[in-house]
Amino acid sequence: MPAEWEAHEGTWLGWPHEKSDWPGKFAPIPYVYGKIMARLSRHEAVHVLCQAESEIKLATRLARREGAVEANLDFHLCPTDRSWVRDTAPIFTVDDAGGLCATDWHFNGWAKYPNWQRDDKVPAYVAKKLKCARVTPKAGGKRFVLEGGSIDVNGAGLLLTTEECLLSPIQARNPHLNREQIEEVLREHLGLERVIWLLNGIEGDDTHGHVDDLARFTNRTTVVIATRNAKKDPNVQRLKEAGGLEIVPLPMPGEVRYDGQLLPASYANFYIANQQVLVPTFNDANDRAALQTLSRLFPDREVAGIDCTDLVLGLGTLHCMTQQQPAAAR
Repeated sequence: MPAEWEAHEGTWLGWPHEKSDWPGKFAPIPYVYGKIMARLSRHEAVHVLCQAESEIKLATRLARREGAVEANLDFHLCPTDRSWVRDTAPIFTVDDAGGLCATDWHFNGWAKYPNWQRDDKVPAYVAKKLKCARVTPKAGGKRFVLEGGSIDVNGAGLLLTTEECLLSPIQARNPHLNREQIEEVLREHLGLERVIWLLNGIEGDDTHGHVDDLARFTNRTTVVIATRNAKKDPNVQRLKEAGGLEIVPLPMPGEVRYDGQLLPASYANFYIANQQVLVPTFNDANDRAALQTLSRLFPDREVAGIDCTDLVLGLGTLHCMTQQQPAAAR
């Protein structure tokens, strides 16, 4: 599995339509998506899954207003339950000959929501459209459940995940498998040498421990970790025990709440695109520090903040809504 900073052919998105994800505050969300589409289209293709022609027209219009490169916009009519394609679109891998492969992991609504059946069919749709290979990982006689937001890789054999997500009996993904069996599946299908297990994810995360709100590789040997106190953070200690990594603390914003609900606001949910890094911001005093930290770590990319104060009500932000397609030889 290539690292996110490696060259992309494009980025996949799902046009937002499940209004219950943003209760009482859906109206601004399409505008946020239009802005992000425009940003991404500067340097790569943007593939957007839509429910109807009316959504394609709306998405085109909103992206155009934000200055999108329209030649890079590519729309598909594909039924979905939600728009969080980090977890529902295929996780792409590249074989030794440079061929693209769509790994089709089972998606079960984060072991929480009942409406996931359409989302589970997205990888097959995408693989058919791309005419690329598709692999369906299985273990113990069942399809293996995995979401893209639960892992992060350095493209050189290391993977980050959390025990809270992949091992906990709460919202259990693969309860019939133990740690060693899970690692075996990940190694086989993602080309890994080692899995680094962190403990818990951030508060407010309804996925129960996705690592993409917590810790991310920024190069093969550097990990940023969202933390309020690096010296006392057990996840920081886990990274130190892994060895061979430069560990860079990333601040957390102050608590973000809406109607009393704590939301998973984290600067670690950034997305590394071609020539740029898009970073969620929250109108918070720590926005600047987070952008400065990531700018130092990505000196050859434009690091841009995207206001996600509305988007995060859907319990995800920029990394959750995107899925990269690596540039493959064939």
